This record gives sequence, structure tokens and C-alpha cells, in this order.
Amino acid sequence: MRTKKNNISNIIYMLTSLFILYNIIAHPQNCIKAASRGILTWINVVVPSLFPFLIISELLIGLGFVDFLGILLEPIMIPIFNVSGKGAFPLAMSITSGYPVGVKLVTQLRKDKKISKFEAQRLLSFSSTSGPLFMIGAISTGMLNNPLISPLIVYPHYLGAIAVGILFRFYKMKNEKINPSSNKNILKNAFKKLFQAKNKDNRNLGKMLSDGVVNGVSSMVIVGGFIVFYSVLVEILDISNFFNILTKIFNIVLPLNLNPKVTKGLLTGMLEITMGCKEIAELTGVSLLFKTVTINFLIGWSGFSVHSQAISFISNTDLNSKLYIFSKLLHGLFSAAFSYLLYNLKYKNIVYTSFNFKTDYLEIITFSKWLSTIKISLQLGFYILIFVLLYGFIISSINNIILNK
Repeated sequence: MRTKKNNISNIIYMLTSLFILYNIIAHPQNCIKAASRGILTWINVVVPSLFPFLIISELLIGLGFVDFLGILLEPIMIPIFNVSGKGAFPLAMSITSGYPVGVKLVTQLRKDKKISKFEAQRLLSFSSTSGPLFMIGAISTGMLNNPLISPLIVYPHYLGAIAVGILFRFYKMKNEKINPSSNKNILKNAFKKLFQAKNKDNRNLGKMLSDGVVNGVSSMVIVGGFIVFYSVLVEILDISNFFNILTKIFNIVLPLNLNPKVTKGLLTGMLEITMGCKEIAELTGVSLLFKTVTINFLIGWSGFSVHSQAISFISNTDLNSKLYIFSKLLHGLFSAAFSYLLYNLKYKNIVYTSFNFKTDYLEIITFSKWLSTIKISLQLGFYILIFVLLYGFIISSINNIILNK
């Protein structure tokens, strides 16, 4: 039975590959342009936003920062998400830099045996988020041409991640429940863990830095490859009239009378997040509410392009990639629901300007813009890490006072 299933899968993969190859040969210009858009997106946005964090995270893990932060934030991470305080690190880095840094860090913590399998699975569900640079710069300002509605994109996304994390706290709770540390002096214990972790890692700072660069470059190549592949795939599906055919099938099966452009935007976003959000933002004759709800769903879902990047890291561990994809579906649904509520509560009367897509990262490489992205990304990372540290000290101090009483 299993062999038959594998044979069917192999046939499907082979036919899909032949279909893609045929269209690349038949429409080389379109595919080259699509690949160029993918490369420009990778170089102008992904590399300056993610690469510094991949190197920094390697250093922080090696220096014991994760263990240190874990003890400080244990009092809040365990009751809310049923994960140890170490989960605060990938969550903070994901919020700062975006996909797929959170997944990369969770899988690294799992490979280093710093967290258990069930804890890592819970952590994966809410530590894979988009970054503020993409949501504020590309979506709100560039695609929707209205910076005022940035909170309508950012808040629902992170609220959706928290909701998924709270839901997944019950995952395998009977098998494993994270218990807080019995040590009353959290600050002392945190510094003790910091030094112990550093002593366990025999690498010097130079070795850690070189490992961070090597691992970072490897990860960036994987991410870039998937972005280019899915950019070309979306273009091929568009050329082959796939979206229009699927829309007609949907309208026959379900009497929804869907606009082909709506279907194309949704399906494109299910595959590749940036192109899908662009398609939805360009729609005419639909409300701002429809656009924001749909875009928030797509950002939370993140697309098979991001899923492929995440699975490339997850596959090196004992974690369940299907459960991760299910959590991203929930993330998209929660984000869409929160955006609907927030729109009706606060943003319903905001004047909506006409569409004027102007994100230049899809058009040309500018070195000054590239450096600016790195600068903003690093500033965000620095501020969030400082905030998390201060927050950890406050929480641990309050907890010490309560325990001492």
C-alpha cells in the first residue's frame, strides 16, 4: 500500500516537473522576468532583513543568551504558551526579522537539545511570523498606499500568532507539561545558566562568528532558491490560464460568482505571499475591509514558498511539518478575524486613497536602499532585544518578590 502511494506521488512530481519545464521552454521571457522579480525581492528585502539576524542569533545562542533569557522570561512563557522561557528568543527574533528566522531558531534549539520535541512543536506554531518591515513598508505604505492602516496589518498578525500559541499550549500537555524552575532567585539562576552555557560551548568568538556566517549564507541560498522558484511557478500558472480555469470550476461547484482576479490573488498568495498581496491590493471594485482581511490571511498563512523554506529546516529534526502547516492555516484565519474586528472597531472611517503600488524593491537594486534596510532591521532587532531583556528583568524581579513573600 505504501509503495503504491509512493509511486503515485512520484508520477505526480514527474508530471508537474515536466509541466514546469515545458512552460519554461515555451515562455522563456516571462519566466526570466518572474525569476528576476524573485531575485530582486530576495536581494533588496530578504538578504538585508534576515542575514544579519542569522549571524547574530548564532552568536547569542553560543554565548548562552538564550538560556539567560529563558530563565528571566520563564514566569510568563510557561503559563501562557506552556513553553520554557527559551521560546522568547525565537519569538522576538521572528517578530523583528520575519519569515523564516523563527522556524530556523526553533529547529536549531531542538537540534542542540535545548528544548524537547513537544515544546519545540508548540513553539513552532507561534514563532513563525512576518516582520514589521514587510507589513509596514511593503504592504501598508507600498501596496495599499496608506501608512495610517499599518496597525490594521501589524496588530492582527501578531494577535493571531499569540492566539495560535495559546491554542497549541494544550498540544501533548498530558505527555509533557513544562514546570517552572524551583529556584526562587531567578536573576542569580539566570546568570548562572549564562556562564554554564558558555562553558559548554568550546568554540571561541571567532569560530562562532564564522559558523554564523556559513550557516547564514547556506540558509539565505535556500530561502532565495524557493523565492525564485515560486515566482516562476506563479507566472507559469498565470500563463497557462490555470487561475481562470479554477475560478470557473469554483463558480460551477459553489455559486459564489467569484471574480477571476480575486481567485488569482488568493491562489497566488497561497503559493507566494508577496505576489499574492500585490494582486489583492490591485483589485478594483472591492472594499478596504475585503483587502485587509484577505491580505492578513495571506500573511498569516505565509504561502507555500515560506512553508518550503520552513520545511527545509524542520526536515532536519524530529518535528512534524504537517502540524506546522496546520498552525499557519490557523494563524491566517485568526489574523483575518482580528483584522475584521479591528477594522469595525477603529478603522472603518479612515479615508482610503487610490491604489498606487510603488515598492521599488521589485524593480531595481539600490545600494543606499539596501543599506537603509539593514540599518532599520538591525535597529528593530536591537530595540526588541533590549525591550525583551528589560521586560525579563522586571518579570523576574516581581516574581522574586512574590516568591520571597
